[in-house]
Amino acid sequence: MNNELKKFLYASNRTGRNPLGIIALFLILIYGLASLVTAFLADLTLIERLPLIYFLIIFPLFILFAFLWLVSKHSDKLYGPRDFRDEENYVRIQIAANLGAAKGKTQDSISEADIKRLVELAVESDSKRAKKLDGWRRQILWVDDRPHNNIYERKALEALGLRFTLSESTNEAINKLNNNKFAAIISDMGRREGPREGYVLLDGLRKEGNRTPFFIYASSNAPEHKEETRSHGGDGCTNDPQELFEMVTRAVIERQDT
Repeated sequence: MNNELKKFLYASNRTGRNPLGIIALFLILIYGLASLVTAFLADLTLIERLPLIYFLIIFPLFILFAFLWLVSKHSDKLYGPRDFRDEENYVRIQIAANLGAAKGKTQDSISEADIKRLVELAVESDSKRAKKLDGWRRQILWVDDRPHNNIYERKALEALGLRFTLSESTNEAINKLNNNKFAAIISDMGRREGPREGYVLLDGLRKEGNRTPFFIYASSNAPEHKEETRSHGGDGCTNDPQELFEMVTRAVIERQDT
């Protein structure tokens, strides 16, 4: 009995290191208590046992739906402190989870080799960023009238310590640019104001002499659209979240070195 107890305590110590393990231990505890209660209530009739039976049936379903909700909505909170013993481990998890989810919207996937390369780029970015503490160097302006479409892309970049200011229109973006400085700007192309609002904003900024790195993140990755963006003075155009991550990260590094 003592050996079994020691095994359980050892397993509990290892399992309880992250939220999923804690949920598993909680389930074991609940069913252990339920077994004891069932043994003590052996003399009860079936009707008297019904509440316990219903609980044993319904409780796992509740846990299942809670688990599915956590995985789909808060996957970044399912890791414990021991999962992040060093920064590279943390960055790897965040990039893999969020860029993987972003690329999943287009039925694509991100390879382990790509993750490794992006992690190296991310760690290099963080190392250089730490030498300069100016707040604007961490700020990116993202202009999109549907910001909920880019949640995972932002989370991947936030793993580097970058922060986002969101705008849903060209005029709103211009007002924020007049009052704040940003390390980079990301914009969609078509908005409620018009089908080429990305270029309207870009042309206006370049005409005023604003050289902030500017990236178009829209539905096209065609070579002709990339060339058109460059002809307007932009720094990149893509519909690939992985490519966007690389372009923005490198732009932040290069600007910090100037």
